[in-house]
Amino acid sequence: MTPKLRIACGATTPPHIGSARLALAHYLFVRHHGGTLTLRLDDIDQQAGPRHLDTVAGDLEWLGIRWDESIRQSARLPLYEAAAERLKQAGRLYPCFESDDELRVKRERRLKRGLSAVYDRAMLKLTPAQRAAAEAKRKRPHWRFLLSDDPINWRDLVLGTQQVDLATLSDPVLIRADGTPMRSFTSAVDDIEGAITHLIRTDDQCTSTAVQIDIRRALGAQTPEPVLCHLPVVKEAVDGRRHRGGIERTVRALRRDGIEPVALAACLAGSDIAAPATLDSLGPQFDLAGYANTSQHFSLTQLLSMNRHVQSTLPFAAVADRLPSGATESFWHAVRGRLDLLSEARGWWDVVAGTIVPPVIDGEHELLRTALDLLPAEPWHSRVWAEWTDALHAVTGRSRPSLSLPLRLALTGEESGPELRDLLPLMGRTRAANRLQTAL
Repeated sequence: MTPKLRIACGATTPPHIGSARLALAHYLFVRHHGGTLTLRLDDIDQQAGPRHLDTVAGDLEWLGIRWDESIRQSARLPLYEAAAERLKQAGRLYPCFESDDELRVKRERRLKRGLSAVYDRAMLKLTPAQRAAAEAKRKRPHWRFLLSDDPINWRDLVLGTQQVDLATLSDPVLIRADGTPMRSFTSAVDDIEGAITHLIRTDDQCTSTAVQIDIRRALGAQTPEPVLCHLPVVKEAVDGRRHRGGIERTVRALRRDGIEPVALAACLAGSDIAAPATLDSLGPQFDLAGYANTSQHFSLTQLLSMNRHVQSTLPFAAVADRLPSGATESFWHAVRGRLDLLSEARGWWDVVAGTIVPPVIDGEHELLRTALDLLPAEPWHSRVWAEWTDALHAVTGRSRPSLSLPLRLALTGEESGPELRDLLPLMGRTRAANRLQTAL
């Protein structure tokens, strides 16, 4: 059986770390097993034009994820309507005229009596006359799916044997009062129609998975039920502690800040490859169980370290259009491997080609005056830093390490950064002399 998987993408919500990790799992699984991948854009109840949809999908493309086909749910409404009608005819989809306030009051009463908040199926007892009366008052029903009494069982590729007791759940709403189908319903219909063979989800969606299995069976799906895999919800490491919760970092924000796609992919995949050349290079080693165990903890510190390493391997041509205007290949070679984010290049370009105001360095007046007096004449070459500090060492008797910090502060305004031997030739004598004078 050739694997066929699909990834879902909200039409207006940019992919975040959690959804990117799921999409990556789908892509690497397909690459490893030679399957096909479908991108589903969930745009039924969201107002989004083609350009915005392309932007959202573009975030996944930037990460390196490719798919064989894409579908838009807004173009499949007749398919959902036909499926809903089959469920109605089978007695598995029933109208409910209760308002949100009425449902809230019912839940509160049940809880006060020590009962569960599960919906009581009161609308199943609705007589034709009562329904006609409600419709005469122009009430529009939402439609609930009548869950089976039997539990749903499956063998999960990550979690092992799973069981969900449907009797403990409320009959879910599949169609809102305005006629909009819910995602739990449309997903089941799409997966049947698309003959999806594997579903990869997060472990907080097991209940939803069981409901969708019940919907599939009620629709009489002729295709085999998908193989199921539930990955742990992504967690983020914060100050050495891990906490569970929504990660607000979006792929788009990380991309804008200068994260390289392969660095993000490698971190999400828990790769032990120091600097993978491409996302596809992660495919041969992909294993769902290993992915579940190693990639559930997302560390921004690890991502920045990986990004720094990846950037250190990139040629100038790969970043030229993202560097500050005028930045040269020599500048890139000086700073690459020293930046956590490519956006930091802006500050270092100001250091070598722009204007900065260095701090006044207390207690170093004599050193800075001597350094200004001994600053070599131009033209400068690659050894100007070594020759200058050799001369300073000979005159002051100070070690070269003790010379570096005050000179770095005076020349760059920073206590650390790219090597001064690489920055100084780019900076030029006039700029360096002015900064030494300012720092005196």
